[in-house]
Amino acid sequence: MSDKRTVRKLSALQDSASTARVLNLLQTHKRFPDDQELIEKPFFENKVLNHSIIVKHKLRPEEYALFKVQPPSTTKVLLPIDGTDLRYGAHSFFIDQKDYDRVLDEYLGDDLKPGTHDRMVLELVARLPTLDPFLLKEYLARDGFHPARAYFAVSDGDIRRMVDFVRSEVMALVTLSAGGDQVSAAYASRLVNKLLSNAPDAGFEPLRETLKLSPQEYADGMFSWRGFLYYKWQMRDLMMPMGQVMDEIAAIRGRGPQNAEAAAYIPEAKQRIAERMVRTTRAAQKSLAVYDDAFNGLTRRKDPSAFRNFLIEAPSMFFDLGKQLGAIQHIISFWRYRFPNDQRRLISPDELMDILLDFEDSLGFAC
Repeated sequence: MSDKRTVRKLSALQDSASTARVLNLLQTHKRFPDDQELIEKPFFENKVLNHSIIVKHKLRPEEYALFKVQPPSTTKVLLPIDGTDLRYGAHSFFIDQKDYDRVLDEYLGDDLKPGTHDRMVLELVARLPTLDPFLLKEYLARDGFHPARAYFAVSDGDIRRMVDFVRSEVMALVTLSAGGDQVSAAYASRLVNKLLSNAPDAGFEPLRETLKLSPQEYADGMFSWRGFLYYKWQMRDLMMPMGQVMDEIAAIRGRGPQNAEAAAYIPEAKQRIAERMVRTTRAAQKSLAVYDDAFNGLTRRKDPSAFRNFLIEAPSMFFDLGKQLGAIQHIISFWRYRFPNDQRRLISPDELMDILLDFEDSLGFAC
């Protein structure tokens, strides 16, 4: 990659909001310079790391040697050299690469020894298949970490819509738990709030006993169930903007001189992205259909076995679903950041090529 292209990509990345593929701590501090909670509840205690950009990354062939065993997904950390601007370059490393301890010491000092706050948070961030703000916030809280709210770009309106969606989804379970069809709205709200809380287990003890799950199986399954509900809500909301964005990608043309590399790459990349988006959407819908069938078995057919199997298998399914929905959400979010609605879409062929390369990286698992 040329130096100019590297600078363009880093500059675009540092100015964008967080997405399911990018956690932009640097931009959060730029947007909310007077937020006292960012000082009181930092994401990371190390000041350099707390102004980093973290990216879910598809390894390139030249990066395979950095790992003893090639992982299915990697998490890359970018540290601006001057602390505030990626245009001057960045140090970068992968979480759990071969020389991980040495790299942490070199770039961040001795603050990140095993067992420290920042080391544990990094490990949790790497473990989650997506950097989606809602799920990341819930996942960190599950282990007792509560960074400032500004790090998670979840609006109050989105939270209300999410709660309303979950309430409608689990009403059948609420009715089943109450033993009848007449269930108060207050009772439904209590169970929904418990399901979406950081410790939902206490609200559903009879369900764990019915499904005969161990405490660990139940805790992991309940978190993944919340993730599936969130992804189902997100999938419903993404369908229309996804269609609009894909139409815009197909129609856009770079303005200005175009070199031979861009002329050959752009049309083919558009076609590959369209095909992979279709495959990714279908795969996500198939996973969500597994959940729907299991939940209907529990609530309509009064057969708990399918839902028990779902809760046991959900953590592994959750990983793939997170990658799928994360890629879709990243493409929509970044495209809409770069080209807001109702504005002319002006872009050079080189920048368009960079964006499409990033989108192909996001969808690399769908090759």
